[in-house]
Amino acid sequence: MVTLYYYGQLHGLLVTGTGNKIEDFGVGFFTKYGDGGVDISPIADLTKTQVYALAKELNVIETIQQAVPTDGLWDTERTDEEQMGASYPELEWAMSVYNTHKPEDFSGREREVLEIYTRLHKAMQHKINPIPVCNIPPELMK
Repeated sequence: MVTLYYYGQLHGLLVTGTGNKIEDFGVGFFTKYGDGGVDISPIADLTKTQVYALAKELNVIETIQQAVPTDGLWDTERTDEEQMGASYPELEWAMSVYNTHKPEDFSGREREVLEIYTRLHKAMQHKINPIPVCNIPPELMK
């Protein structure tokens, strides 16, 4: 990100994010101040399924459309879905029911996926919420 911002600053450009709705607002599958540190996020309101549909509509080359999502941080190419324990369509479903249902409302794989989503969603709040600030009382500032 430092390199991207360096070149962006040199050339008057913005750093563009590649995160989708599930990654950026659902499960936090990004690195804080890493690939999550961007100026604009053009696809952050789209689910992964919608991103694939858009890529198909725009005739993005097949090798990109068929590429398995990975974060590239492991020696072995563990996929995003292997790391998270659920597929993007499953996580999209979980995100759609998260505010209205609890894992206990379901059984089997649905329950498991909603538990995964809930755990990841709670753990990522520090990435999307404002940084806590310690407000110093004025009487201590003397």
